[in-house]
Amino acid sequence: MPAKYTMKIITDFAAAHLLRGYDGPCCRLHGHNWKVEVEVTASSLDKIGMGVDFKIIKQHTRQIVERLDHRNLNEISPFDQQNPTAENIAAHLYAELALRLNDERVRISAVTLWETERASVRYSEN
Repeated sequence: MPAKYTMKIITDFAAAHLLRGYDGPCCRLHGHNWKVEVEVTASSLDKIGMGVDFKIIKQHTRQIVERLDHRNLNEISPFDQQNPTAENIAAHLYAELALRLNDERVRISAVTLWETERASVRYSEN
């Protein structure tokens, strides 16, 4: 069985949104303190024995969430066109991280986005 290493980081951001077409209070502008968990797998270790440096995962994740932090998500791309549901935000984060981190040895395996302490969505592919 081939080796598989899973690294995970957690970060957060604060942002507002409203859900277009939703029949309920979330159709009004409101905010969340979002928590983001990023899981990255590596099929082997690098020359110093790491799958991928946590610092690299954190750096790329922070760069992406900085665009979202303290913003109205409905006003920024892609959520000016796509409904900023937790599911769509998680998929967006996953896709952006995959562009930056995926290579022949390392892959984004999942992004979990927590909207509240008790509600989250986990996005993965495969």
